[in-house]
Amino acid sequence: MLTSKQRAYLRSIAATADTILIVGKGGVTPNTVTEASNALRARELIKGRVLEASLLSAREAAETVAARCRAEVVQCIGSKFVLFKRNETEPKITLPSASKKGKK
Repeated sequence: MLTSKQRAYLRSIAATADTILIVGKGGVTPNTVTEASNALRARELIKGRVLEASLLSAREAAETVAARCRAEVVQCIGSKFVLFKRNETEPKITLPSASKKGKK
């Protein structure tokens, strides 16, 4: 589970990232899930977009893809979404620490 600090950090990285996953009128197909899994393994963080012709909202598409890829939804804005999945063998993104300093 991501903390709000980690989410903010991932959003800042995603702001300049290219959209590499497109969900069209066919919805979330097995091919879409395969593409997302491969991209998450290679990059850890991907940005996706839902076309207007799709029957799904960006939130629905993001949650469906995330569930099937075992990833986390970082952000959904308009028709775009951002997913994150840590690559345990070769991590590429170093997240800020999840420790809560000064909390009792």
